[in-house]
Amino acid sequence: MLFRDRVDAGRRLGERLLQLGLRGEDALVLALPRGGVPVAAEIAHLLQAPLDVFLVRKLRVPGHEELAMGAIASGGALVLNEDVIRALSVPAVAVDAAARAEAAELARREQLYRPGRGALQVAGHSVILVDDGLATGSTMRAAALALRELRPATLTIAVPVSPVDTCADLARVADRIECLATPSPFYGVGQFYRDFRQITDAEVLLLLAHGSLRHAA
Repeated sequence: MLFRDRVDAGRRLGERLLQLGLRGEDALVLALPRGGVPVAAEIAHLLQAPLDVFLVRKLRVPGHEELAMGAIASGGALVLNEDVIRALSVPAVAVDAAARAEAAELARREQLYRPGRGALQVAGHSVILVDDGLATGSTMRAAALALRELRPATLTIAVPVSPVDTCADLARVADRIECLATPSPFYGVGQFYRDFRQITDAEVLLLLAHGSLRHAA
């Protein structure tokens, strides 16, 4: 095991990011819920930066649900994988239907995790996109591509643990990627945590509330 729990991982990752000078009002820490939130909360605290969540929903190919043909994310950013759409001859009406369905689910989750908050203000910020670890990195990749549409000043992907090839792949869609550990063999993120229990919605909301209070203070 590399990390005691997600808080321990976030503290260690935050210390690494401090060395890069990512801190203060210009920085914005965005977590992929739910597992990324405790990690990001520690990072935001150390960097004295705002904390929020970034929600992303994959658009899955009808009849081939294991394949993603794009993603829709917080702020309305829509990214399509034109290669997949062309290769499988997915009609535009199917793409539109998938986008509408996932937009509705995204709105529901926005209301759950960000009640009363306005739209994310990403443009011009040094964004740090955080999860508790990566396996294939497909969700993180979709989130990073969607964030690019919102024009951050810089985009850093930060995770405690990941396969080395996943980190290398994601380096193509971010300005910087920080993976604390890239162990091999790699069978799953949970094997590198002593405590990897599921995070509840209530815990996410509590961490976000504490993050807002700490940053305001």
